[in-house]
Amino acid sequence: MEIWKFCVLFFSAFLGGIAIFMVKSDKSKLLKLILSFSGAYLFAITVLHLIPDAYSGPDKWQIGVFILIGFLLQIFLEQFSEGVEHGHIHKHHDGHVFPFGIMISLCLHAFLEGMPLAKEQHNELIFGISLHHIPAAFALASILTQNHFKKGSIVLYLTLFAVMAPFGFYVSVGLSNGTIGGLDAYFNKIMGIVIGIFLHISTTILFESSADHKINTRKMIAVLLGIGVALIGFFAGH
Repeated sequence: MEIWKFCVLFFSAFLGGIAIFMVKSDKSKLLKLILSFSGAYLFAITVLHLIPDAYSGPDKWQIGVFILIGFLLQIFLEQFSEGVEHGHIHKHHDGHVFPFGIMISLCLHAFLEGMPLAKEQHNELIFGISLHHIPAAFALASILTQNHFKKGSIVLYLTLFAVMAPFGFYVSVGLSNGTIGGLDAYFNKIMGIVIGIFLHISTTILFESSADHKINTRKMIAVLLGIGVALIGFFAGH
């Protein structure tokens, strides 16, 4: 992995979480606009790039099954993460209690997203992962702050979350070159699982980030900008 790609993946999540220490007032409206942009971008790159690539292999007839598996896996993970992946911040956690379910599901989620990067290393996928990790990390840091964790501990857990996507990449490199098991044939299936995860997250962001599922002017602009950026990358690559 080129160093700039590692830095984008790591620092987007890490700095997104660290931002909790800099927020002195309610920034929920700004966070919702960022979520709308990232959700639209994530949905667009999934449709424009990831789905066509996943269906390009010889086992394309199976890919739909793995997309469904990824979609259902994300539903399962959210039973433990409580929607932190798409920026949901819950305030019912009291006391110095570590949210194991949230942390484990977030790390597994990020690890799986990093795995397909070893095959093609799409810039669009890297930016898509990075964008939606920003609000996820912010929500994680918010939960830890509400649970009265010290800043040092919060930074440590944010570092662990931020390193999981690059770690998924390096593990998948080992799989693809035979160092760990030579499972290159399964890459499109892994991509199918990630596509299912992305479809769930992006559509949830778009439909749940505003009251009554109504899109106001500012949210519509954010959505169009997200799709527009994805389209620019798509046509520039073709």
